[in-house]
Amino acid sequence: MRKITFIITCFTVLIVTSLHAQGFNDSLTRTITDPAKAFLNPPESAKPGVLWMWMGSNLSKEGITKDLEALKKAGFNRTTMFSLADITTPWAGEIKNSPTPEFISWTEPWWKLVRYAAEESKRLGMDFGMFNGPGYESSGGPWISPELSMQEICFSETKITGNTNTRIQLKKPEVNPIGHTPYPIYNGDNGLVEIPEVAARKTFYKDICVLALPATGIVPLESVIDISKFMLPNGELDWTAPPGEWIIYRFGHTTTGTYIQPAQWKATGLECDKMSEAAVSFHINHVITEIKKHLGDLIGTGFTHVHFDSYEAGDPSWTPKMSEEFSERRGYNLLPYLPIFAGRTINSHEDSVKLKDDFNATIKDLHKDIYFTTLSKKLKENGLTFLCEPYGGPWRQNEIMPLIHNVMTEFWTNDGEYAPYELDPTVAALRKSGQNIIEAEAFTGQPSDSKWNETPEWLKPIGDAAFCAGVNNLVLHRFVHQAWDDKYKPAATMGRWGTHFDRTQTWWEPGKAMVKYWQRCQALLQWGRIAKPVENDLIISTKDSITVNSIHRKEGNTNIYFIANTSRNTGTATCTFKVSGMQPELWNPVTATMKDLFQFVDKNGSTSVTIPFDKAQSFFIVFRKKQTSSVLSKKNDFPSTTLLTTLEGAWQVQFDSAWGGPAKQVVFDDLQDWINNHNKGIKYYSGTAVYTKTFDLTAKEFKQTVFPIFLDLGVVKNIARVILNGKDLGVVWTAPWQIQLPHEILKNSHNKLVIEVTNVWANRLIGDEQEPSDSNWLPGHIDNGKYLKEFPEWFLKKQPRPSKNRYCFTTWNYFTKESELSSSGLLGPVQIIMEE
Repeated sequence: MRKITFIITCFTVLIVTSLHAQGFNDSLTRTITDPAKAFLNPPESAKPGVLWMWMGSNLSKEGITKDLEALKKAGFNRTTMFSLADITTPWAGEIKNSPTPEFISWTEPWWKLVRYAAEESKRLGMDFGMFNGPGYESSGGPWISPELSMQEICFSETKITGNTNTRIQLKKPEVNPIGHTPYPIYNGDNGLVEIPEVAARKTFYKDICVLALPATGIVPLESVIDISKFMLPNGELDWTAPPGEWIIYRFGHTTTGTYIQPAQWKATGLECDKMSEAAVSFHINHVITEIKKHLGDLIGTGFTHVHFDSYEAGDPSWTPKMSEEFSERRGYNLLPYLPIFAGRTINSHEDSVKLKDDFNATIKDLHKDIYFTTLSKKLKENGLTFLCEPYGGPWRQNEIMPLIHNVMTEFWTNDGEYAPYELDPTVAALRKSGQNIIEAEAFTGQPSDSKWNETPEWLKPIGDAAFCAGVNNLVLHRFVHQAWDDKYKPAATMGRWGTHFDRTQTWWEPGKAMVKYWQRCQALLQWGRIAKPVENDLIISTKDSITVNSIHRKEGNTNIYFIANTSRNTGTATCTFKVSGMQPELWNPVTATMKDLFQFVDKNGSTSVTIPFDKAQSFFIVFRKKQTSSVLSKKNDFPSTTLLTTLEGAWQVQFDSAWGGPAKQVVFDDLQDWINNHNKGIKYYSGTAVYTKTFDLTAKEFKQTVFPIFLDLGVVKNIARVILNGKDLGVVWTAPWQIQLPHEILKNSHNKLVIEVTNVWANRLIGDEQEPSDSNWLPGHIDNGKYLKEFPEWFLKKQPRPSKNRYCFTTWNYFTKESELSSSGLLGPVQIIMEE
């Protein structure tokens, strides 16, 4: 029996592993996993990933190891590497005087570091992959020639009078030498950030055909004459035109001049032609060949996937085989209709519109049948997962998604709110195809939202909204590779883009509590199957100014609902579930606690529960066992609290002098905001300060030990770790700002309370702006902000910095000395409360 069980288990593991390697969802793990075990001990699949930004040549082996070890320890299990320019402004930018100029994307020194990252990932048991070229947009590189690049139609016009032999030189079509790159890039030839001229738009050209049309009016199709055979190789036309006035159109195609972005200048190249099998094959073969050359023995272990980001490369209008492809797919000849692209009307307005519709349909067909099909086939043949954000481009999203092994969607932060980008249709398509894991590029941030002032509390409802929309695996945007000595903080950035998930972040260490929350949520949101929509499946009635969103998972007779207040207000919601005869349980993913609910009503085939929500609070409501009673119980599921004592009076507070704080411990006679302190070392402090206080509990306060006792921190800016009598009780990072105090460690007197409070980097960066600058900066290209022009000599020579009262070093600066400081510290009131 044991042998049979072992064989079945091994067979199951092989199937699961195979499906996972192909990027397909694993239905087996959904059915065999106990949701309670998954919640309390989240599996690997529930761990989030990061988009790992390697900024220009600012790379090091030491930094790679520190990055990966920090991610592993924090609870992440996947990195997807992008090799970008030194800085994004938001366009590609260069920081001169690099300490490591030898690292250019996709060159041998760079590949050695990629291999090292793959080896370290394998050692740590982490998943590692990378973007399919330099930059993050879209598919190309220096290896793409003009002939293999994205193409556009171009034409010249020559007017002639007919009824006589015409021997003239037809002008070769000319285009603006400035390419169609959607956004500016850093031009290393002149040091400007611009949309540059592309030499190939002057030199590369291929003819399509030569057509003669009556010079004016709507032209009947039969009046369009193909005279291509009368043009000599040198462009000279020898043709006798019929009577009348004619226009000769010489149609051809050239490169769109669309560059990949935002890459280092020496790594910048053209986008490949996504409608040409020759071009797409050349590109992906080059990518795979380089990967196999440098990482071949690590494919499948240290290196697993190749990423294609959301599309921003513009709309091509030609490919060398367009005429043949159009005829085959649409059933008629395209060439006589080309004058439509010169503004003429052929046959009728309706026919011209139809031609454009058919032409656009052919473009969509070719992106599916050539671009996505070729990528999918070749990556799979070489044991690599095709990871893609399949939107924004000239294709039909629902058609190409089945070709992608692992689909990712995305959401942004916008004025502190959840801002999905093409998320809902992507989720809907994935569900339609039966996929379970829905990944998202998560928390992509604009400077208005993300300027070293983001906090876990602020991020929570944004992530919860994404969970309710169907996302169940977060891939954070972004985690920047930190190559330098740890004394340089916040250090390298992605330029203006957030959100700042970096190991140099002030709250990186206590922020692990947020990562654990995500793991618990994702474990349950990946469990079972998404429930099919049922009328009145869940009705939510709210009081006060709150917004409550939800999502429902199901397997067998077990129903799991994620219920989230995605507002930053408090309020109450009555939730009525289309479930009857089952015991409702409340699982709290912040505290990892689970309890039965007793105050519910089971009536008319539904179960109603009234839930009080704190700011951005969330719960899982679970139905997995038969209920013991359907009568409303007198036991309070959400007990009121009694104040035992307020911890008033002085606090001892220790700041870190390495970051400008007072060297000696200070005394706060009462709790206060650091930014209001007269001491500049406190006013502009960023990092962790340690609050210490001793308190007593009188016999009256302490006698009812059967009831849970909590520490309520009041207002915290921005995250706190609590230690009582030497026992680390954990991190408090979101509302309600409370943590349970175990009875066994509480004493009647001389309880030593230590609260480690961490704020954000913004204040120290603003404090530095009060001092003379010791670096040169250039303005960013949108809104405010500036980037490092060059690495200063003192940094390169590892000397003390000239501006002695500056503490931070970073590559992007959002602030001036007048910028608003972020409220910081333990503001309280700090109270001991008891549940009743």
